[in-house]
Amino acid sequence: MDRVDVRDVALIGFGEAARAFARGWGSRMAGRLAAHDIKCADAAFRPAMEAAASACGLACHAAPAEALREAAIVFCLVTADQAVAAAEAAAPHLREGAFWLDGNSCSPGSKRAAAAVIDGAGGRYVDMAIMAPVHPALHRTATLLSGPHADMAQSVLSGLDMNVRVAGRQVGDASSIKMLRSVMIKGFEALTAECLLAAHRAGVEDAVLASLQASDPGWEWAKRGAYNLERMLVHGARRAAEMREAAATLRELGLPDRMAAATAAWQDELAALGLPGGKDDLADRAGRILSRLE
Repeated sequence: MDRVDVRDVALIGFGEAARAFARGWGSRMAGRLAAHDIKCADAAFRPAMEAAASACGLACHAAPAEALREAAIVFCLVTADQAVAAAEAAAPHLREGAFWLDGNSCSPGSKRAAAAVIDGAGGRYVDMAIMAPVHPALHRTATLLSGPHADMAQSVLSGLDMNVRVAGRQVGDASSIKMLRSVMIKGFEALTAECLLAAHRAGVEDAVLASLQASDPGWEWAKRGAYNLERMLVHGARRAAEMREAAATLRELGLPDRMAAATAAWQDELAALGLPGGKDDLADRAGRILSRLE
């Protein structure tokens, strides 16, 4: 199947990224768009999942077979620890030659394991790395592709008005870029929390921020600090899962993972506080976090 009809698309996993893509495509989606998410089989989550799917103009199915029935293009957007399991569950139902865009935040090793499953089932696996938050750009969020089918996938995805670039010819090239970038970005968030929460508790927050601002005036340190803490509170569980994959990436390269592993633990700890995001300034947000950590 060298020619692919971009009208027939499936989303495996219907969380934030999948919903953002579906909203962005909107009227561009001339054919069938379907989704599968294991939460659709759970009575506790089903009403919310069905409402979200309806808002995006599609149906969310409890089993992968129905979602994949006509799909020539499949986006796998589950949690990092479920990427290989999702490929295994979908493989028996995949159309011959269908593209499997694995957009999960996984190590190259996990991507290669999923690729073996999809390619073995007659699909065309593509390592896909989503390189920025999906809001506000939605389907236009900067994305990298790699693997032997990446060039053709880039051409196909242009029909969905996506912002994709080929990063390499090997499965793992795109995910390596994302994982190693995350060591810095998510690690910086964790350092922000460690530094500024301690500064707030010590009563020297203003002095520490002034010193940081003087050292690097290119940053708005108070604003960035509040933002980083908010990211950890709201998305820390997902970031922690990603950082465990980043740690696996480092180990695959024969390097220590101590910073990535520590970042994962800190992200998990703040997410577990159950505090909302919002528009608090740095001092208020730090105060709320510290009151829960005590």
